Amino acid sequence: MKDKLLYIQQNLKAPKGQMNKFGGYKYRSCEDIFEAVKPLLKEKELILQTTDELVQIGERYYIKATAMLSDGKETITNTAYAREEETKKGMDGSQITGASSSYARKYALNGLFLIDDTKDSDSTNKGEEPTEEEAKAFIF
Repeated sequence: MKDKLLYIQQNLKAPKGQMNKFGGYKYRSCEDIFEAVKPLLKEKELILQTTDELVQIGERYYIKATAMLSDGKETITNTAYAREEETKKGMDGSQITGASSSYARKYALNGLFLIDDTKDSDSTNKGEEPTEEEAKAFIF
């Protein structure tokens, strides 16, 4: 199983196929990763599943996303968290949860498949204090 995961980690190409017109940067979505990994999963006869769980840590709610890779006998997992914002302009509660879910799943997949996001907007921190928006996107 570990050899199959290593193969995917070495061969997965998940380009940044989305463009943030406001910020002027490219990024990859969770769906981009799913589409890129499907042929490798088929080739190695593996199943990928993602799940979400709403967890409360302190007084805040987080989406806990888990990416699970299985050959039917063994399973390898990776988990990531994204905090739900209390409010976000133009979004209702279900949209806020959905955005947090997508974000957490993307980072669970990034960790599982070793997808490097060092050039993503999510990691453009150059040592300054984070903006309010960056602080709200905190994951751990």
